[in-house]
Amino acid sequence: MRFGFVGLGQMGAPMAVNLASSNNVMVFDLSEDAMNAAAEAGAKKAGSAADFSEVDVLITCLPSGGIVEKSLFDPEHGIAQHLSADTVVIDTSTIEYGLTLSISERLSALGLRFLDAPVSGMWKRAQEGTLTMMIGGDGEIVEALRPALAKMSNRILHTGAVGSGQLTKLINQLLFDINMAALAEILPMAKKLGLDPENTAEVVNSGTGRSYASEYFIPQILEGKFDTGYPLQAAYKDLISGAEISARYQIPAPVLAAATTTYQQALLEGHGDKDKGAMVLVYERLLGVDCRKEEQNV
Repeated sequence: MRFGFVGLGQMGAPMAVNLASSNNVMVFDLSEDAMNAAAEAGAKKAGSAADFSEVDVLITCLPSGGIVEKSLFDPEHGIAQHLSADTVVIDTSTIEYGLTLSISERLSALGLRFLDAPVSGMWKRAQEGTLTMMIGGDGEIVEALRPALAKMSNRILHTGAVGSGQLTKLINQLLFDINMAALAEILPMAKKLGLDPENTAEVVNSGTGRSYASEYFIPQILEGKFDTGYPLQAAYKDLISGAEISARYQIPAPVLAAATTTYQQALLEGHGDKDKGAMVLVYERLLGVDCRKEEQNV
């Protein structure tokens, strides 16, 4: 089976390399360095969209829905026009639910099959091949491709019809965002009240207040590191999707709305290139405190 892989960023590069360990994989990225690195690991480099005409499966892993759409349907450089009928397109990006449905319809009109398969687990698990993959679409296609997908993910969940993969990923991401926004508000409060940040962190991460967000981000906050995760600006698309779904389906989401406000404030204060832990900087500024280890303040 021949695979195409488009998008060799933080997540896509290790995914493509893992897939290429036992499959025929052709890759493309705007970064020549990224393509060279993938080629050194066993992949083949594509020179143009037409080079994907012989693949059986095309996988995309791109930063936004607009870029996914352009990579597939651009009149001059789009890949979809070069694919053979019944080729399977799998989008592992995290994009908007409505756009996912639109992409599926456009691909179907071209005689192509589609799975939305966003992944969760961050860069380290992408390297290890232990991502969680949530797949929406035809279950028979999922099962046929499961051995290959297992090179990138050790937890492959068929979630239902096309779009359900994105919805499932979105639910997970929104809970992650809410947890981090809560930490951003409460940790500076603890410091303002005279509590030691390290003691507070130990209690939170060993008690009932812990979450993946606390376990991942609090140690980074204590060290003053805000560059170890996905940038706030890029991840903001999840909150846009959450607000859109809340409005479209008349689903009240007051906690999500409050978390979004903290997120937006962090972006307005210029922290968009930092990770989600940087939301704490908003409340540290407001309260005139910081949540660093003691030695970080010497």
